[in-house]
Amino acid sequence: MRAPRGCVKGMAKKSLGWVVVLMLSLAAYAAPVIAHSWHNVNFANRPLYAYPLPSGRDDLIGSLTTYRIQPGDTLLDVGRWFGLSAKEISDANGHMDWWLPPAGREVILPTEHILPDSPRSGIILNVPEMRLYYYFPSPAYVRARARHKKGKLTPIVLGARGARVIYTFPVGLGRFDWKTPLGVWRVTEKVKNPIWVMPDDIYQEHLERDGEAEKVVPAGPDNPLGLYKLDLSIPEYGLHGTNVPWGVGMTVSHGCVRLYPEDIERLFSKTPVGTPGEFVYQPVKFGWRGDALYAEVHDDLYGKYPGLWNLASQEARRHNLTGQVDMVKLEKLVEARSGIPSYVGFGPEPAGAALPPTADAALPAPGARGPPAPGGGPTSIVTSPNNDDDDAPGSTWEPSGSSAP
Repeated sequence: MRAPRGCVKGMAKKSLGWVVVLMLSLAAYAAPVIAHSWHNVNFANRPLYAYPLPSGRDDLIGSLTTYRIQPGDTLLDVGRWFGLSAKEISDANGHMDWWLPPAGREVILPTEHILPDSPRSGIILNVPEMRLYYYFPSPAYVRARARHKKGKLTPIVLGARGARVIYTFPVGLGRFDWKTPLGVWRVTEKVKNPIWVMPDDIYQEHLERDGEAEKVVPAGPDNPLGLYKLDLSIPEYGLHGTNVPWGVGMTVSHGCVRLYPEDIERLFSKTPVGTPGEFVYQPVKFGWRGDALYAEVHDDLYGKYPGLWNLASQEARRHNLTGQVDMVKLEKLVEARSGIPSYVGFGPEPAGAALPPTADAALPAPGARGPPAPGGGPTSIVTSPNNDDDDAPGSTWEPSGSSAP
């Protein structure tokens, strides 16, 4: 029996209606993903932030910001866009999933840092924090800028009082069996478009794992060293880019320090040969902002200490902070290991001690100028992504053999 013509039309309209609803639903789901799709060109053009060097005994730079997760976001993309790693955002938000963060949730962006307990000069990398601090201008930069093009020294005012701003970048480090070493070093060479000549031990490892390996990896987009490399006075170690940006925030290298491609390009341009540096290991940091005392706790990345609580207590005593630290607050901070500077003095946090966070930092559409400055206002300075007018002179070498990434 045939269905009445009216019923057929009704069924057709109903089916068409469901198809339309389904298509609209798919479009509604896909639109935010498309609107917030991530491309390398966007990362390459994001702003570079310079933080004013704190005065007096102050040790904190920046201030916290927030971001609302969009459908399709991963913490790897969000982190790179804001000059962070996925690990930093995850740690700051209860160890959130890197790949599937809940859409619509507002997360803290840890764009506030206590400076490492070290000389405020050159490049300081805190291994447990997986973050590099560049005090600019460095002594080597000042000397290079003071040299006349004919080789004669001329007076220069720049940097007469030492570093004036701080650049900070997240990094990827050596895995547990290839730990990034600690110690003082200096930049010995600048290599553009490096060639990777595998050390024998790494070559043998690749052979055993993959059954084949290339002893020499040519310069280019597939080179694990990326496009820029700073060689260090520590033999076979360096600061370089990567062909796998998501390795930033992870311990996956053979000891070298990896930076996002856009970050190593900027560091490379501002770092002359001779720049001093140091790899330090400080999972617990204390710092002041005015009269308010803060602490910041990270994972003990290489298991160097028997317990973070014991270390935190020892550090409080070493800094003569006994009686000034609320140990209950400090203990909670050690348990959380959030990487967020938190007030550890007695009583409530003093009014005005912490800079106000930027509420719900909005993500501009791809191709826009970039995200709002972390903390906004006077806590950060947005500089040109290319920084051509600030390029540091120094030896820049064309392709040559390089050490392990």
